[in-house]
Amino acid sequence: MEQSKDENQPMNPSELDVKVKEGMQQEDAAEQTSEEQPLEKKGEEDLAAQIKELQDKVASLEDTKLRLMAEFENFRRRTNKEKLDLIESAGERIFTDMLPLMDDFERALQSIDKTDDAACSALKEGVSLIYQKFVQFLANNQVVPIETDGKDFSTDEHEAITTLAMGDDKKGKIIDCTQKGYKLGDKVIRYAKVVVGE
Repeated sequence: MEQSKDENQPMNPSELDVKVKEGMQQEDAAEQTSEEQPLEKKGEEDLAAQIKELQDKVASLEDTKLRLMAEFENFRRRTNKEKLDLIESAGERIFTDMLPLMDDFERALQSIDKTDDAACSALKEGVSLIYQKFVQFLANNQVVPIETDGKDFSTDEHEAITTLAMGDDKKGKIIDCTQKGYKLGDKVIRYAKVVVGE
């Protein structure tokens, strides 16, 4: 049986070196283990925070993308509607500007009808032909006159310039039309100026 060395006895230098090295290695291992655990936890927390930050950023970008897509779709619809409105209003303005020409043709035909000159018959025929083509052009573009003869007065299509006292059978009826009204499709582009019985 070997006797254990007395701990109080001095060690030789090589044993002392080995013991010191072992002690230092144990201390280093203990320190490293204690440092690794918080570093691992800290690294996991940082990683989780980065993942959360990136997820929030992706969600924010998705939201921005959806909003921009919706905004673009609204812009596209609004632009298309504005184009259609512009086309319709441009056409309406052109036809509205043509209506005084139509009135002039009608007055010219009435004036020619009042003369009995034989030379005017050829003129009447030419003016009448141009007038008919003009009426057909307007009709082809959905511009039609508003009916007034014997019709009931309607504020949707007629503008009363005066009223005349008439019998009960003519009350609220159109007596005379001083200026024709026209519609472009279903829209009134010029109200008919009429005399209404009361």
